[in-house]
Amino acid sequence: MAQVNQSAVPVQALRAPPQPKTVLPAGTEIPLKMTQDVTTKGRGWEEGDQFNLAVAAPVMLGDFVVIPAGTKGVGRITWLTSRGAFGKSGKMDIELEYLELSGRRINIDGTYRQEGDGATLATVGGVIVAGLFAGFITGKSGTIPQGRELTATLESDLPVALPEGANLAPVPVQATSVAPVEASDEAELVTEAAESVSTEVAEIDDSNAAVEEPVEPNPE
Repeated sequence: MAQVNQSAVPVQALRAPPQPKTVLPAGTEIPLKMTQDVTTKGRGWEEGDQFNLAVAAPVMLGDFVVIPAGTKGVGRITWLTSRGAFGKSGKMDIELEYLELSGRRINIDGTYRQEGDGATLATVGGVIVAGLFAGFITGKSGTIPQGRELTATLESDLPVALPEGANLAPVPVQATSVAPVEASDEAELVTEAAESVSTEVAEIDDSNAAVEEPVEPNPE
């Protein structure tokens, strides 16, 4: 019996899912601001509570807005202690968790610590802090006030669908050609320049002659 040539059987190719051509890269900084006060004072906040933020300025990719200003953000209190006796200050750690955009959650990174006896909001894990962090303290309770700015970073690449026909590549600069100067025109320009110089020299000579004209002595 003849053997079947296995190498002659074609391989069935499968269509791979399309990959996004454009992404907002992971690590992109996202400016945020608090939309409510979070404090260790009293019993209003506890560990595990979520709080709201908003994107403070649009996040751009080239000339396109990917994350508009005002987009809602959510953070969480991961650790909290209230102020106590003997000068003990209130402390808390917060984590910036995600944004809500077009019906989906976009994960972000950002971890901060607020201590009631400090003047600044510290970062945990090297996350960048935006804005000035003076005036965070209410007595010795740790407080992050409404309007305070923080910075988060994008956790992973975010696929972006650009408008049809849009392109992030820079538009090449078109070089413009300069019309060549004809020989006769060039000679005419040189002649005009020479005549102009000659006229200026003549005016200077006349001026010097007027200055050097001898003055007749007064007969008196």
